[in-house]
Amino acid sequence: MADQTEQDRAPTGPLSLAISNAIVGMLREYTGRGPTKARTTIRENVVVVILEQTLTKGEQSLVSKGRSDKVIEIRHEFQNAMRDESSAKVAELTGREVIAFLSANHIDPDIGAEIFLLDGPPFDNGSR
Repeated sequence: MADQTEQDRAPTGPLSLAISNAIVGMLREYTGRGPTKARTTIRENVVVVILEQTLTKGEQSLVSKGRSDKVIEIRHEFQNAMRDESSAKVAELTGREVIAFLSANHIDPDIGAEIFLLDGPPFDNGSR
């Protein structure tokens, strides 16, 4: 389940939480394990999902053996595979088209970021 901060309980709180949960669920589906923490921030037409503790046990093993580069490479492949599905879900939830998607991972600390650029600010109710 995604974390929810005071700021996230503002008007976009339910939307932020829905996006966090959707992205965590997709990562769980694709990798077999979802992040333990997620936080979505929405500013105008930018949606940023910060994910913590994302690495699977196998990826953690590779990191401990000095193979962080391979983990980043594998994560990049997962993110490319998820690009269309995650963008479609964010578009559905925000009522806006996703015009760009960026993704990055960091090994230590174990953090990922999914960034969606929308064609405008999300609709208030999260739907068209």
